[in-house]
Amino acid sequence: MNAVKMSNVIIRAWIIRTALFLVVGVIMTVSVHAQAIHTDANADLIKWGACPPPPDGLPNAGQQCSTLSLPLDYRVSNGQTINIAISRIKAASPSLRRGVLLLNPGGPGGVGLDLSREFTILLPQTVLDRYDLIGFDPRGVGRSAPLTCGLTPAEAIEAYAPLEQPGGFSATAAFVHNVADDCTASTGAVLPFITTANTARNMDQIRQALGESKISYLGYSYGTYLGAVYSSLFPSHTDKVVLDSSVNPSWLWRGQFREWGPGGELRFPDFANFAAANDGTYHLGQTPAQIYDVYFQLINSLYKSPITFPDGTVFNAPMFRELLFGVLYDDSDFPALAPLWRILKDSPGDTAAVQHALQTVDSPSPSVPGVPSDNVAASGLAVLCGDIAWSHSIDQYQAEFNADSLLFPLFGTLGSNIWSCAFWPNHPIEPPVPITSKGPSNILMVQNIRDPAAPYWGALGMRAALGQRSRIVSVDQGGHGVYAFKPNVCANDTMTAFLVNGVFPNNDTFCPAESGSTSSETLNSQTKERVIKELLRQMKFK
Repeated sequence: MNAVKMSNVIIRAWIIRTALFLVVGVIMTVSVHAQAIHTDANADLIKWGACPPPPDGLPNAGQQCSTLSLPLDYRVSNGQTINIAISRIKAASPSLRRGVLLLNPGGPGGVGLDLSREFTILLPQTVLDRYDLIGFDPRGVGRSAPLTCGLTPAEAIEAYAPLEQPGGFSATAAFVHNVADDCTASTGAVLPFITTANTARNMDQIRQALGESKISYLGYSYGTYLGAVYSSLFPSHTDKVVLDSSVNPSWLWRGQFREWGPGGELRFPDFANFAAANDGTYHLGQTPAQIYDVYFQLINSLYKSPITFPDGTVFNAPMFRELLFGVLYDDSDFPALAPLWRILKDSPGDTAAVQHALQTVDSPSPSVPGVPSDNVAASGLAVLCGDIAWSHSIDQYQAEFNADSLLFPLFGTLGSNIWSCAFWPNHPIEPPVPITSKGPSNILMVQNIRDPAAPYWGALGMRAALGQRSRIVSVDQGGHGVYAFKPNVCANDTMTAFLVNGVFPNNDTFCPAESGSTSSETLNSQTKERVIKELLRQMKFK
């Protein structure tokens, strides 16, 4: 079956799957008006101080920082504690202040301490006027008691998400088994308590320390699950909750990653159309079908002949596949990816040119002093393996890997590989928090229809689980992340109206494709683009 026919099959399957998930029936109409959220009797109990210097190019924006000492195990009174780093930027207009807006970039493993600074660049002034922006590094992440598994930077990249190892599936299984053993040896008794539920409990402790009776929340990607867990554990403590690019709470976590196969298949035509439309510049092919053929040519070539750079690092087919999948998060990366394809196609022996083009597409994040280089992988695996028990059947993983490789040849191997969770030594300390419709109707979801990492049909699963508590804004565009990330005025203005004036749609909403400026622009576009790139990086498994 050629690539175009395969794409049509995937799209038809997606349509059928989406129809099965659609919420049926009349949803209660709720009109919520803007109102001030009163604080608890206790005033802000946090002693605020200076923050670490902002990354180059970011304004200080008046951010303050502090550390809270919170329970490691919430089942034990007066037990061991863990330090959680938090930040704040006060509402720009005290007379309009509504409350606090907690922020999470996704991951798991994404740092959040500087989000308050970063979102002063992304959010519209009407939101900044009304909310104190609260950033925090989740437990085990960044400056909040960071975990390490003692992995080298290269091992960390290949462990999260797991990449195929030379030698095939058995070699990959041995590699991720060693990673699991290393994590156990390095993190000790802390490892079982780095979970989504405990991070949600930390959020409520932050709320209490701030002296707030309720909090609002904006979370992306994995952060949508964190927000749903918080809203389920503490429904009466939520004001306005925005879930952007939602995962499916019934897919924890193996099922979520296996959906990268069909999700990537649905999204890839956007890049193929771009490359074909610009064949005069990139010379990759005049039709999307030709772009598909080039993809498989490059994959096959990199399997046979991985490229070794002068510094000894290797670039191979699984890395190329992961790189492409990450680029599909945002259309603005397409012009940087296409030149890499051309070099790989025409001059793969020019390793200096390949390395330069690769760094243009995917430059590394700056290191954070005091944070282990493998922290993202270590903390991410701790959450994924600690939230729910994974199968220990190696045969099952191999069968799924082989099946998804055939069904979804573009990206099936990326999400369906065997993870370290298959060898995790600790059984979860509690079952997953049930995500239900019990609670106020104050959760607004927003979702790209062609999201590769959090496929649309998965978001409909979150919508169904939340029931009358939620509405979903579906946006006819591709990529990962919507609000303040993509220039769709309909979607951005709907979310802003919810946060600012409490306008909660009567029904689920559709936003057609569009382009142009968005009201969330607050500083020059170059600074904004840089912030978006870094936030999208934090959503990826790298």
